[in-house]
Amino acid sequence: MLKDWTKRQARRVITRLAGDHATRDNVHERVMQLQPEGAPVGSVLVAYVIEPFLLAPGVPISNAHTHHWETWRIVQSFLARGFAVDVISYLNQTFRPRKDYAVFFAARTNFQRIAEQLPKRCLKVVHLDTAHWLFNNTAAYKRLLDLQQRRGVTLANIKMVEMNWALEHADLATILGNQFTIDTYVYAGKPIHRIPISAPETYDYPDHRPIETARNHYLWFGSSGFVHKGLDLVLEAFVGMPDKHLHVCGPFGAEPAFMAEYDEELHHTPNIHAHGWIDVASEKFRDICATCVGLVYPTASEGGGGSAISCMHMGLIPILSYEASVDTESFGVILQENSIDEIRRVVSDMAQRPAQELTERGRAAWHFAHQHHTKASFGTAFDNCVDQILLPASQSGGDGTVRQTRS
Repeated sequence: MLKDWTKRQARRVITRLAGDHATRDNVHERVMQLQPEGAPVGSVLVAYVIEPFLLAPGVPISNAHTHHWETWRIVQSFLARGFAVDVISYLNQTFRPRKDYAVFFAARTNFQRIAEQLPKRCLKVVHLDTAHWLFNNTAAYKRLLDLQQRRGVTLANIKMVEMNWALEHADLATILGNQFTIDTYVYAGKPIHRIPISAPETYDYPDHRPIETARNHYLWFGSSGFVHKGLDLVLEAFVGMPDKHLHVCGPFGAEPAFMAEYDEELHHTPNIHAHGWIDVASEKFRDICATCVGLVYPTASEGGGGSAISCMHMGLIPILSYEASVDTESFGVILQENSIDEIRRVVSDMAQRPAQELTERGRAAWHFAHQHHTKASFGTAFDNCVDQILLPASQSGGDGTVRQTRS
């Protein structure tokens, strides 16, 4: 039912500028107008990531974050059901709705501003890809304060979520994370529908992993926000475990102050290997994962834990904080304290486990990720959400009187 994007792009996309002062270089002020096959049954406004719709034919969608492909897939779901779709950036601060939209689907940023300009009959759906800003920011400041008390340094956190009241102005919500993330929003009493996060890449299980050496190798893999995501804790933990190796993959250039503070740990500690930013589609990412047995990721707050999911797709045993918002069942470990001492205890215990158990846990993590966190599973879940939740609610007048689903 979905058509190939590269074949339709030139024919079906109209680019116009929103606002008298917009320029073609400002992608966050563009509006991409997409038409379905045949006469539209209505119009939908999507405010999320616009970059996938600006690509030249044949250029692949970025792997830098799952929201690039997920936005593209969300739009395809509405197009396939006969809706014309206007796509804008969630950072668009000039857009003014001038159509009778059946559904407004958007991330939190600018949600309230646009929602207040839409009639009540328009179903307003906020897509929650982080924990609530109060939880996220409180947790972030606590991590920074803990670091200050440990090392006498004050660093910034670039993972702060702006204050917003998107959920209060929505009829219902979709969410990428698990029960942790959902629980940060239940106060509002709004219907929440979970759409398990996708993964940019999937892989065959690495049967060639040398388990006897891999049991002493672990990975930290994340984007910017190093203190927020617990890299400081993991580095300090592995400094005290010289017989255990830590591989670190992240955008080092994004946080020079952190890199200066942890230069000794990252670049002058024999058992810590700093790789920098690694594309999950690269051979280097697969090679690094194949040498490790587990991922250590004690993050303070997440909306779906995409980096952990990518590592589970490589058969790594997840050692995570509860706030990573990733289901680990019996194959993973959920940290209770997110402390340096606890990380050492858990890693040391994992390294001593029988080889068969480590192999079985890694394969179970791989199987779980392939079953629940792929592009196909995301697409199916979102299609079901549109058919069973969003469209029935929009036909009821956008009052949000739909069943609450948190599965």
